[in-house]
Amino acid sequence: MSALRFAVTTAARTMPATAVRSVQAPAVRMTYARAMSMYYAESHEYIKVDGDVGTMGITAHAADALGDIVFVDLPDVGSEFDQGESFGSVESVKAASDVYAPVAGEIVEVNEELDDNPGVVNESADGEGWFAKIKISDASQLDGLMGEEAYAEFCANEEH
Repeated sequence: MSALRFAVTTAARTMPATAVRSVQAPAVRMTYARAMSMYYAESHEYIKVDGDVGTMGITAHAADALGDIVFVDLPDVGSEFDQGESFGSVESVKAASDVYAPVAGEIVEVNEELDDNPGVVNESADGEGWFAKIKISDASQLDGLMGEEAYAEFCANEEH
């Protein structure tokens, strides 16, 4: 029970019945913003959330599995994607793979450094190797993604 609700409930119990009707919780306007948090999709993309913008890329686990990355296809700024929709692709010496949006939203920035140096994904997948930034249209979709511990367990189970 919230502290505010507890205080109102406690006050209502100790007041005469006529006074209880006049007790009202103050209007509280709450905004929902997530501090910098990291989430993972089962398809091995991550999203680092800062407010309503998320930085997306492939995980280090995915980069290691792909091997030396030689090309990254990035979306155009202003493009909109649904959760789970392919927003680009990555090619390595071993394979090519689509990259999927962990949440729905509009692309607000892309990492142009990857055009000339795609190998930075292998060096720093969740750092300098990010792919795109997305303005999140439905923050509740983050609830369906994994946290760091759950993702580590997912990867360990996937290998067995």
